[in-house]
Amino acid sequence: MTLALGIDPGTAITGYGLVRLMPDGELVAVSFGVIATPKEATPSARLAALFDGLNKLLKKYKPDTAAVEKLFFTRNITTGIAVGQARGVVLLALQKAGVETYEYTPNEVKQAVAGYGSAEKRQVQEMVRALLQLEKIPKPDDAADALAIAITHLNTARY
Repeated sequence: MTLALGIDPGTAITGYGLVRLMPDGELVAVSFGVIATPKEATPSARLAALFDGLNKLLKKYKPDTAAVEKLFFTRNITTGIAVGQARGVVLLALQKAGVETYEYTPNEVKQAVAGYGSAEKRQVQEMVRALLQLEKIPKPDDAADALAIAITHLNTARY
């Protein structure tokens, strides 16, 4: 039974999702949510809060493996830099915890979860709900995205 941690990195909000692959192939959501950092905090304080929050999760759940969304450049370079800094903190925390880590692009996640690399966010979220047999689409969006990343890794690692 493999426990995978999916992470959707961000400086203000980092989504996380823990999914367990059962021996019969069933995927089970163990926990999901976000690590939110204070808006009024300095950038370095936000990164420290992210590091601390992630370390608490790692100690509590002890995942076997982790998957992180690869940096996706948008038109706003400032946002891209902030996400890159958050990714660096996430990768550092995972490395220090000894968790084997994999990375997937947003299109790889969409392809793996929804079967279409250009799927809409809502389609991916609905597939996450269905694959994990949840009553509702996980909220907030960052948590649903993190669950999709964990599902992508578990399904990719199987094959």
